[in-house]
Amino acid sequence: MQKRNSIEEAIESWKAGNPILLYDSSNRESEIDMVYHASNVNPDAIYKLRNEAGGLICFATSWEIARGLGLVWGDELIAKIPSLKPLTEKLLFYKDRPAFTIWVNHINVRTGISDNDRALTMNELYKIVKLYIERRKEDAVKKFIEEFQAPGHVPLLAARDLKERKGHTELSIALSLLAKMEPATTFAEMLDFGISLSLEKAEKYARKMGYVLISGKEVLEACEGEKMCRSY
Repeated sequence: MQKRNSIEEAIESWKAGNPILLYDSSNRESEIDMVYHASNVNPDAIYKLRNEAGGLICFATSWEIARGLGLVWGDELIAKIPSLKPLTEKLLFYKDRPAFTIWVNHINVRTGISDNDRALTMNELYKIVKLYIERRKEDAVKKFIEEFQAPGHVPLLAARDLKERKGHTELSIALSLLAKMEPATTFAEMLDFGISLSLEKAEKYARKMGYVLISGKEVLEACEGEKMCRSY
């Protein structure tokens, strides 16, 4: 992997409202995700994610916050149904448990799937994360229970500790903590025809668009010894 933008450049670009491109590793999915900090999500960002990335558009926060809101892991929820439990006992080749919890819509959406609707749901989820880290947990939980509906069109992911899992969910949340921003991100896998977008094509795209492309390795190296990368 050739030398590319630094973490500092990624943070600067992120704070300016741009997406960054994040490559996990050749030992894992070997995929590039387009990642926004959740504070910068609007209908234009959702449109870009679905047209220029193309993968599943997700919202992520830390497991500490997800658990505090009363969420449980999606595989644990499914495993409570005896006939479906075998589905949760299989893992993909990189052996990580899924980061999914539940899927939600904000109650003010029309159908939940449009750019405007998904941006609204993401914006309100971000407000909940903000309330939570401001130590207003009761307000955050109240808003979540009163203003959201499930199942919906936005998958809500939770980041485990980087020692447990090093997927895009964890890496994006770690990057938000390095940036001293709320642990809340929105992202989608970058796809090509029939397959995931190659690293080479992602590099060309990043140069064309002026986006920062960083690797999971760079995030992990920046987080080494940084307590803030492991907790909100």
